[in-house]
Amino acid sequence: MKLLEIEGLEVRYGGIRAVKGVDLAVDEGELVCLIGANGAGKSSTLRAIVGLTRAAAGSVRYKGAEIAGRPAFELVREGLVMVPEGRGIFAQLTVAENLVMGAFVRDDAAAIRKDRERIYALFPRLEERHGQTGGTLSGGEQQMLAIGRALMSRPKLLLLDEPSMGLAPLLVAKIFEIVRDIASQGVTILLVEQNAKLALEAASRGYVMESGTITLADDAKKLLADPKVREAYLGESVG
Repeated sequence: MKLLEIEGLEVRYGGIRAVKGVDLAVDEGELVCLIGANGAGKSSTLRAIVGLTRAAAGSVRYKGAEIAGRPAFELVREGLVMVPEGRGIFAQLTVAENLVMGAFVRDDAAAIRKDRERIYALFPRLEERHGQTGGTLSGGEQQMLAIGRALMSRPKLLLLDEPSMGLAPLLVAKIFEIVRDIASQGVTILLVEQNAKLALEAASRGYVMESGTITLADDAKKLLADPKVREAYLGESVG
């Protein structure tokens, strides 16, 4: 079953076409990645999917229904959630309060408490910091908190925008371990990531975006072996 279907998506900022007719699909249960250089239009695509940026043209269907133009908070109620680039945590709230904010669409208090314990099991560092304000956390801890907060809404489709950005290599490996774990629990994921190698190794399928358009789409393993991808995004010299 196709959980997300995008056809002819365009995003404009004034006279600039940041996204130029993108077609993309994610099946239920998949982990799909979208890779490309900075400025390719990846984040704009995600923001248009969840309603944070208005689509200039095209169709965005979630669970078979058109959602283009709908506000982001409504989509969260239906299980479509994004962890934005830059994390977007509430700096003045504690870790525990940030997690509770992630469950704003829910009213099942006992289940919310149970889910918070599950997040603490997934991210033990957050439990250690539960009374600490978000703004005092390290970059890696903030990323864990942003992902944990998103999981508190019980997403069906989780969009991750550059989860490894600015993190040390050991923390990057930990974040990707967590992403795989989340996917194994049945959450469908669309991942935008600067580290193309790790993204393609984690994903089942991948899309390559250049200058606002999709230039390649294939099985992730095939993209990892593609000479153009290896040279442009993996830093390899292909003779």
